[in-house]
Amino acid sequence: MKYNNMVCRWYVNIEDRATRKMVAMNIAGEQVWITGGGSGLGLACARRFASHGGKVMIFDLDDAAAQGEAAKIGASVVKVDVADETSVASAVDATVGKTGAPRVLVNCAGIGLAARIVGREGKLSTDVFTKTIHINLVGTYLMMSHAARAMLALAPIAETDQRGVIINTASVAWQDGQLGQAAYAASKGGVASMCLPAARELGQYGVRVMTIAPGLFETPMTDGLPNDVREAIGGDIPFPSRLGLAEEYALLAAQIVENPYLNGTVIRLDGALRLPRK
Repeated sequence: MKYNNMVCRWYVNIEDRATRKMVAMNIAGEQVWITGGGSGLGLACARRFASHGGKVMIFDLDDAAAQGEAAKIGASVVKVDVADETSVASAVDATVGKTGAPRVLVNCAGIGLAARIVGREGKLSTDVFTKTIHINLVGTYLMMSHAARAMLALAPIAETDQRGVIINTASVAWQDGQLGQAAYAASKGGVASMCLPAARELGQYGVRVMTIAPGLFETPMTDGLPNDVREAIGGDIPFPSRLGLAEEYALLAAQIVENPYLNGTVIRLDGALRLPRK
């Protein structure tokens, strides 16, 4: 009898699966918020989501610089200091009140300061550590939490239980941190580590959380490097042997939004690069 019940349940599951279908999230006409969207990875995301019909809101501390880029793609700009909860709360509440809650949040705002734990003549770098953690990790958490609360008030998208998607930005340094990257690696490690618990918590409400850990990319952070250094770095990347393009990050972000089964995972986007000790 027990066996027969198991067989019956198996057939029911087969029947259920036959009626299921994958439903990609369509962001056309939906609110897409991007922090750090005035340059680099964030700007590439703003351009891609705008080209897909998303109503892009760029959250950036340098709102004046972001305005010029936003005008080119029909996006709007919101000034915010992601490391300041009062600023984040004010920006999110004002934006929700004006244009509605987001379906997508992509957190790209961050800094890449480098400093040894104990530098020359015994100088410590606790100020660098505190600032990096506050902007990269706390800033990501603040935007994620305030945006998530707004998302939960949305009705699920038709034919799916999804309410929204949050994509955070870590770095390969969270696993391959180099000399001088203690603060940066710690901040990005925190971003990566909170991906799964955030996904488990928010998943019950139909909000997915994913994290991208990019390798070395062509962004303002690497623009100042000499050409020979850039070429040497690119040569260490197995394939393609070059720095990543911001558009490739944006492409992955868009694919994450579209694929409803991607959740709670950190994806390395690095051309198979593993950073050396130095």
